[in-house]
Amino acid sequence: MEIKAEFTIEPCEKENIKKIVDGINEYNLSKVPALADIWTRLEFVAKNENGTEIGGILAGLGYWNGLEIKILWVKEEYRKKGIGTKILKHTEKIAIEKGAEISMLDTFDFQAEEFYLKNGYKPIGEIKGFPKGHRRIYFSKQLTK
Repeated sequence: MEIKAEFTIEPCEKENIKKIVDGINEYNLSKVPALADIWTRLEFVAKNENGTEIGGILAGLGYWNGLEIKILWVKEEYRKKGIGTKILKHTEKIAIEKGAEISMLDTFDFQAEEFYLKNGYKPIGEIKGFPKGHRRIYFSKQLTK
């Protein structure tokens, strides 16, 4: 079967997004079998005594049980009080219980570089000059029971 190289590029609709995700997942799983469900959400919020959100994390476990941290946030006036570390450790503990052996994330030098270093994360790469005058840093950490 001959495949022609003529094509168009168009904005994605919801059904297109599903096809793209399914396509990459099918390919990936043909190379390395899954260890877990597609995505296990590990998302938590920290609230103060009044029930106001003061921090939280959006993370999850992928096919190969890697903890992927997308966002970890603590409200500015609550920073440097150990809240971020407690949220992070809570999430790592649950991830380990579910079989995770590695955690990964990215941050910027003006965000939480020192925080992640203090919590045992190792820089594995960076993009200098993004955004201009700053760095985007990629971290990982081996998780242990």
